[in-house]
Amino acid sequence: MTTKVPSELVSDQVFGRRNLFINGDMQVAQRATSATGQTGTGFHTVDRWEFVASSAGTWDISRSTTVPSGEGFAYSQKLDCTTADSSLDAGNYLIWRQKIEGINLQHLKYGTSSAEKLTLSFWVRSAKTGTYIVEFYNNNSAGIKLQSQSYTISSADTWEKKTITIDGDTALAFQNTTDGELLVYWWLAAGSTYSGGGSLNNSWNSSVANNTRAVGVVNLADSTSNDWYITGVQLEVGADATPFEHLTFDEQSSLCKRYYQQYSGFHAMPMWTYGRSNGSFQFVLEKEMRSQPSASYSGTLGSLNNANYCGIYETDWVTISSITLSPTSHESGNTKMIRIDSAHPTNTFASNNVAVGFYAGDNFLLIFDAEL
Repeated sequence: MTTKVPSELVSDQVFGRRNLFINGDMQVAQRATSATGQTGTGFHTVDRWEFVASSAGTWDISRSTTVPSGEGFAYSQKLDCTTADSSLDAGNYLIWRQKIEGINLQHLKYGTSSAEKLTLSFWVRSAKTGTYIVEFYNNNSAGIKLQSQSYTISSADTWEKKTITIDGDTALAFQNTTDGELLVYWWLAAGSTYSGGGSLNNSWNSSVANNTRAVGVVNLADSTSNDWYITGVQLEVGADATPFEHLTFDEQSSLCKRYYQQYSGFHAMPMWTYGRSNGSFQFVLEKEMRSQPSASYSGTLGSLNNANYCGIYETDWVTISSITLSPTSHESGNTKMIRIDSAHPTNTFASNNVAVGFYAGDNFLLIFDAEL
């Protein structure tokens, strides 16, 4: 017997990957699972989610195991106020956000008469009840358009599911680039520069007064008793919220590594040595990144005898005085590999072009960042 699927159910909203966000269930946290004393903008814990702040309290940020019961989530993102700011200056703000590449938005058909509706759903919890704002921001270089929608946390310290649906914009497309073209902001506090207007800007507009972007938002920073949790964040095509799209950890991790990768406990293959006191090694990234990443390291140059160290082995350990991370010389803008150049003026290789290995301990990190 053949079971037929009704044609009205055969759509991108039901089949295929639905969630435009990455790591909406906060599974992946390559950088850290907690960060204390945060006051400014940065990626601190769970991958792809950025904390954005300007003089709006001090915050501990963590991947929490406090989750809505029975929904299949293991983690949430938690913001915890540790130093309050009960009187925000005009330009102060507190935002949590993710940016989405333009190449992942073309099926929304923005800028045409067929522009798709979008539905955002998420689970949220806070000690502070009241009105919060989510803003959708089309970052087109030809002309920015944005709109904001409000939601309410009704009961303190209680998980609540929120659903917001917005119309597609028939006038302005998302550019087909690897830049952040759709930015989604969760406003958690805002001074009068962003909240002092008369009415919230709740439809796609280009001529938007800044003070209408977050009208009515609470000040989550006004007490050290305040916190904010979120998980199960999904943005999908259509007017209805479908169940959260649970991916395997491997799938979610692979998506995150397009934007950020870090490595420890590794070795790199040699390319060449030169000048008898320098060596170059090729490090191939696990996954091609969004753009040529910035490269850095965390740890100490020296012997491999310590887990914090890296070193070079020829016929014995060679102490490194410096390393430089750069794209491979034959290809600018390389998104697949990096060259490690090492210098150790007090030691020399036995001869030019000798094969050696570059090794790093478990606590020595190579860091590659191509975040939006």
